[in-house]
Amino acid sequence: MPDELAGAGDELAALRAANARLRRVVEAKDTEIAALEAGQARQAELIRKLELRVAELERRARVDSGNSSTPPSREPLAARERRKAARRASQRERSKERRPGGQPGHAGSGLEPERDPDRTEQADPPSECRSCGAGLGGAAAGRGWGQVWDVPPVRLEKVHWLLPKLRCGCCGAVTTADPPHGRAGTVVYGPNVNAAAVLLGSEGNVPVERTAMLMAALLGTPVSAGFVARAHERLAARLEAAGSGAAMKAALRAEETLCADETPVNVIRNAGRDGTVLPGSPQVITIRTPGERLIWYAATPSRSSEAIKGLGVMDCYRGYLVRDDYNGWAQFDVQLAGVQQCCQHIFRHLKGVHALHPDWQRWADDVRQVLKQAQAAVQDAITAGQDALDPDLLASLRESYDQAVHWGEITNRLRDWDDGKNHPGYVLARRLKAKAGQVWLFTRNFAVPWTNNASEQAIKGPKRHQAVSGYWHSLETLARYCRVRSYLVTSRNHGIQPIDAIHAALTGRPWLPAPVSA
Repeated sequence: MPDELAGAGDELAALRAANARLRRVVEAKDTEIAALEAGQARQAELIRKLELRVAELERRARVDSGNSSTPPSREPLAARERRKAARRASQRERSKERRPGGQPGHAGSGLEPERDPDRTEQADPPSECRSCGAGLGGAAAGRGWGQVWDVPPVRLEKVHWLLPKLRCGCCGAVTTADPPHGRAGTVVYGPNVNAAAVLLGSEGNVPVERTAMLMAALLGTPVSAGFVARAHERLAARLEAAGSGAAMKAALRAEETLCADETPVNVIRNAGRDGTVLPGSPQVITIRTPGERLIWYAATPSRSSEAIKGLGVMDCYRGYLVRDDYNGWAQFDVQLAGVQQCCQHIFRHLKGVHALHPDWQRWADDVRQVLKQAQAAVQDAITAGQDALDPDLLASLRESYDQAVHWGEITNRLRDWDDGKNHPGYVLARRLKAKAGQVWLFTRNFAVPWTNNASEQAIKGPKRHQAVSGYWHSLETLARYCRVRSYLVTSRNHGIQPIDAIHAALTGRPWLPAPVSA
């Protein structure tokens, strides 16, 4: 019996030892499984982050001027080619029966005969029949007419002026007369040559050196690039001395509605007049009326809030402002009668969000369609001579907008995005909700346009000039360009020919805008 008990004890000890070993194996496996599960969780989190990163990179790759605030000049090459391909694909195929040129019913743009021509000439009679070629006698068959519009041959006229000298009977000093547009004892180019240099550079966007070459070919006499540059500098100085900038600011501040925008430009040296290098990226800023009556350009060293405020227009303006959502303009909101967010900018952002997922982000396209319907309703009301929308119609449109924006907010509130940021759809929906009053101002005040296209069109001038010339040397030369461009564009919109406006400025009597209340 003791032997049996001893054997049972040994067997139990062996079982306990085996159980302990098994428990250690199980614990080791549990630890291994936990490590594997933790590794899988880390991999799943990494995959999730990488997927979000890929989604963000794909979104950035799709960003262009059509679905964001990116200007066309800053688009990558792939985006430009993609837009061109889309335009080509959307073009309708020309019908085989369609003849080239204007179609029947299209209003032509040919010259209309002048009833009061500058002069009338008599042409020689025809010598042979246009039908059979026989010689024609003296049998008259009436008289036809034709007009030829042309300019006289361009020829540089060199005028030598004899300048009388008179002695003062009081003090004995001798005074010499001055030639028109010149000084005694000097040889200078006259106002027409100066105007040609300015117009080629400002209106034609021709670089300085190229302008000199074209003028030499046109006039048959050498013209230096330095003269061309000085012609712009001379005109800008006359405008500054006459107070054109102050007059334009005063006229803008008196307007009920203004539009504003800015664009970066290339300046070799972004420095002040004392040579101090300034921080930021140089900008051309435009502030204008919705129509073309007043268009003002200004050069700033950056697009900071301080630089925009320092222009001296918006800091004391109390009317309505049409703009994008840049904070440099938002600083004036508290003093303004109202703000209209540019709906074209909003459309671009809505288009970019909708492209992320056409089903999940369908709300973005719904918002865009509602705003289009609102604009069509405003146009119909204006055509009908009304000054306000039907209240029920406006309430219905606004309700559709609010519902779509709310859906965009709740569907994207918990949707993850790269680096822990909020989803672009959530950010846009929150913005559209918070600034709905600024989005819908055009439906309450018909005098306020629903887009800032006017400013974007105005800003194309400096962009085009930069595309041709490449850059400006300094902020000072950029400021001169802006001063001359503002003067020529605005005076032309008031019916003054550019060459006449230049002549008036060079003689110290430039055209100056007056406030609407004056």
